[in-house]
Amino acid sequence: MDLMGISLVDWLGYAATATVLISFLMPSEQKLRLVNAFGCLLFVAYGVVLTPVSKPIIITNVAILLINGYYLVKKRKINF
Repeated sequence: MDLMGISLVDWLGYAATATVLISFLMPSEQKLRLVNAFGCLLFVAYGVVLTPVSKPIIITNVAILLINGYYLVKKRKINF
């Protein structure tokens, strides 16, 4: 399915890219990490729906997502 001549898979990739770029405009580190983490989730979804599946996109963004999560938890001083 295309929307304006662009596939939905490509739209997902563009949304992920825009979200990660927008994250760098956030005024605080916590907001940056939260928005960036959402962008990483979008990139993971994008990597999964690509044909064939893109393991480098998935691995990189899962790693960044985990790093963002680590620092978000560390800032809140939550112990598991």
